[in-house]
Amino acid sequence: MLKAVLFDMDGVIVDTEPLHRKAYFKMFDEVNIEVDEALYDSFTGQATVPICRILCEKFQLSESPETLVAIKRKHFKYLFENDSSLTLLDGVHELIQDYYNNGLTLILASSASMANIDRIFNRFDLNKYFKAKISGAALKASKPHPEIFIKAAALAEQPAENCMVIEDSTNGIAAAKAAAIYCVGFKSPHSVNQDYTKADKVITNFGEIAFSKLEGL
Repeated sequence: MLKAVLFDMDGVIVDTEPLHRKAYFKMFDEVNIEVDEALYDSFTGQATVPICRILCEKFQLSESPETLVAIKRKHFKYLFENDSSLTLLDGVHELIQDYYNNGLTLILASSASMANIDRIFNRFDLNKYFKAKISGAALKASKPHPEIFIKAAALAEQPAENCMVIEDSTNGIAAAKAAAIYCVGFKSPHSVNQDYTKADKVITNFGEIAFSKLEGL
């Protein structure tokens, strides 16, 4: 029986990908590397630190991964504070309220840093709906490793079979399934070049997984 829903954030609750993309490419310019679209797309769902480790190794950079992280986060913070286009994805606020009002435990399980999670949750007043938030940036392993969802289920105080994950990325879906949790793949217009074949259910609209339609999960 479904008792808890584990939400990804970027691409599910809010579309910060355009801001992250701008911030990453500003960082790439600062350290003089050229990252093609295929490599950039492969990073979707991963935390910033492991991405920067990959970049340092691939491009044999003299800068440390921590330096790249700091540069990227500097640009993202500026964009977050100055880009007025950032909004919640269509229908997700209603879905969160629907689940909360029907007694489901909600956990945020995102690869974003806790600073960015808090920025989003404070900006859109989401803290009141969620029992806990967990940042993949603070964990030893990044998605597609299942650690984040195993810990999220523990925070919900529910076994994996009582949980559902909502994800939009190849890496996130793989992490959910590796944690043996039912996974809904949200195929939004913002999620490009992602593989949804491992998801248990694929949706394009949050109305498809309203509480009234979840019987049997």
